[in-house]
Amino acid sequence: MGNDHFRQLVRLVENGQIDRRRLVQLAAALGFSAGAANLALMQSGAAAAQEGEPNLLTVSTEQPPTWIRVFNPLLAQDASRWPTQAGIYEPMIIHNTITGETLPWLASEYSYSDDNLQLTFTLRDGVLWSDGEALTAEDVKFTFDYLTEHAALPGTEGVRGAIPFIESVEATDELTVVFTFTQVFSPGLFDVGEQMIVPQHIWSEIEDPVTFTNENPVGTGPFTEIGTFEDQYYEVLKNPNYWQEGLPYIDGFRFPVLATNDAANLAMVNGEIDLASHFVPDIETVYIGRDPEHFNYWFPAIGATVQLYANTTRAPFDDVNVRKAISMGINREQIVAVAMYDYTHPADATGLSDAYDGWRNAAAVEAGAEWVTMNVERANQLLDEAGLARAGDVRRLADGTEMSYDLNVVSGWSDWVSSCQIMAQNLGDLGITVRVQTYDFPAWFDRVTQGDFDLSIGWSSNGPTPFNFYRGAMSSSTFVEIGEVATENWQRYVSEAADELLTRFAAATEEAEQMELANQLQMIYAEEAPGIPLFPGPSWGEFNTMRFTDFPSADNPYAVLSAYLNPDRLIMMTTIKPIAE
Repeated sequence: MGNDHFRQLVRLVENGQIDRRRLVQLAAALGFSAGAANLALMQSGAAAAQEGEPNLLTVSTEQPPTWIRVFNPLLAQDASRWPTQAGIYEPMIIHNTITGETLPWLASEYSYSDDNLQLTFTLRDGVLWSDGEALTAEDVKFTFDYLTEHAALPGTEGVRGAIPFIESVEATDELTVVFTFTQVFSPGLFDVGEQMIVPQHIWSEIEDPVTFTNENPVGTGPFTEIGTFEDQYYEVLKNPNYWQEGLPYIDGFRFPVLATNDAANLAMVNGEIDLASHFVPDIETVYIGRDPEHFNYWFPAIGATVQLYANTTRAPFDDVNVRKAISMGINREQIVAVAMYDYTHPADATGLSDAYDGWRNAAAVEAGAEWVTMNVERANQLLDEAGLARAGDVRRLADGTEMSYDLNVVSGWSDWVSSCQIMAQNLGDLGITVRVQTYDFPAWFDRVTQGDFDLSIGWSSNGPTPFNFYRGAMSSSTFVEIGEVATENWQRYVSEAADELLTRFAAATEEAEQMELANQLQMIYAEEAPGIPLFPGPSWGEFNTMRFTDFPSADNPYAVLSAYLNPDRLIMMTTIKPIAE
């Protein structure tokens, strides 16, 4: 009877007799989730789409309990709704992680001066903001001046590392913008070029950009129009003024709330999701086996390395040997096999993911092999030597305080939760009590970025070269005090030796010199263990070809499939097509 009532409610929404919010309320009374209610509406709308209504691609990337209408591209990527960065807003260039190519985007070309102190971008002629205003070099200049003025704005990942090296930004004509650096800064091409650009005529009127929600964004991207937006469902529709003629091929995206991995996976196996980026246990059986003709996935281990972060501002985690002991107590093989279903492999002591295989230093891998290999006896020895006395099953600090800590993780991220549960059990064998604490994403993110934790699982920094990873792991340029928001370096670690090498790397323009400096950075990471790497993050990506085609895949690797990767996802967004009728 409940199912019959539910179908009747869906028909009432279709006929305009009740709204979507009321459907969710009534569905809950019948025992159905909000996600199920929205998915039922989407299924009922599929036939309508074939009759000429918008052809919207259903996406599952985020898993909050409710949607908050925030489309601010100058906040951290995860603080705004998908696809604010690299979807609604765009950069001047894109580094394609899969092919290694650097693609012109809002800029048609770029060049360095002979002394490598000036970087010039030439913007494409005819690009319009979604409100019809023209994109100009003044918008680019404004974006960087604005980020410099408002230090609390993270901007696109990497840009904060570049700003201290930028002496000036000048719009020399309508389409030309020149960045002058205080010294040679080779990572600037990507740190600057991949920053999302905002329109001066809108943002110059904003009083507080840090709290600005930007509910009705004006961007240059392929998808800029916000359709329905409710706490359990929203839509982002295509830009009527998009500069790439004939693109995008699809009309937009829709997002039902699916608050956990389990809920999202159930929707996937039922064929209700077109594109997803999340962990699926035993995917060959659970997903592919349900419909081998249409269901697909691609999980290359090129995502940011997943790490256990120990807050190095708090004792005893400020002791490198304690961090190494904790690492030696962790069974990575079990985590990879049980929690990650062998989609990846244990990390080595460089911390680098498979995206950097061409840079990996075998000597550093060997030098740090001991502390990324499980060895409970040696771990206990290091803890004893650190003065952390053990009495029975409990270790204590020098002042007698029991070694008892929370390990923070996002609720609903079942692969990470399982990984943390395994680590908690492992560390119990060392006399360290670890309680796995689950938080919804915003609460977890607040804690980890403000340094309000002892232990937390989390991702790391990525970029075209290892520079970005090591800057994000152990540089003074990414260090902020506890209580301030850190976009990187959540563990608050600074290595003077790494700082010096990173400065030299930034000034190097020859690949051979950068390679040698990267080798030395890997050795420092292996010696100092600023983070505790667990495994290279699989670049999660699943897709369903019942309604859409031309997704990236192992057979068609033109870009990253994962919807998380920014700004690569713009390549995918402008390539996917509806299935021809």
